[in-house]
Amino acid sequence: MTLEPVVLLHGLARTSGSMADLEKALSDEGYPVLNIDYPSRKFQIQELARVVRAEIASKTAGAEKVHFVTHSMGGIILRYIQRYDPLPNIGRVVMLSPPNHGSEVVDSIGDTWLFGLINGPAGKQLGTDENSIPQDPGPVTFEAGVITGDRSINWINSLIIPGEDDGKVSVENAKVEGMADFLVVHASHPFIMKDKTAIKNCLFFLRNGHFYPHQ
Repeated sequence: MTLEPVVLLHGLARTSGSMADLEKALSDEGYPVLNIDYPSRKFQIQELARVVRAEIASKTAGAEKVHFVTHSMGGIILRYIQRYDPLPNIGRVVMLSPPNHGSEVVDSIGDTWLFGLINGPAGKQLGTDENSIPQDPGPVTFEAGVITGDRSINWINSLIIPGEDDGKVSVENAKVEGMADFLVVHASHPFIMKDKTAIKNCLFFLRNGHFYPHQ
């Protein structure tokens, strides 16, 4: 049986190479995988969404369903696409460490020169105020599972973020209204897509619509 394709969307200031472990795991299971590389540091989220959507549409034409695994800002880009120019054949989606309600780190240091140099214009759009991009699309209208981490390797950021966090996003702010399932793993924001428990649950969600029970 031919499985439906899975699109991978990396996070801010990363590349498709950061999703290589997931790409291999999905390919080993028989999924056709489209691991998209997009210029995350060059444009605002609105333009990134347009670029990413065009590539998805051109490379998955004819697919009955297209599933997704996203990391960090990749999930916000997908939510933005589905709010303003939705893909009609979207299937199941796993979001890894998404700032679905923004990050207090951006609130605190997003206007600094160094932050802008590292993260570009899209990074400045990921705050928690009501005008930030993560607050714009509203509840998800697709079958989404969210996996986030509770381990930080950036204690300075974690001093800014209230509650448990992964060094960039709080556990609470990873959640999104309308999600089908939610899971916390002991992983940090930059490396959650390499975490074995996260990968195992990505595969399980794509097949079943929920994560492994009793975790």
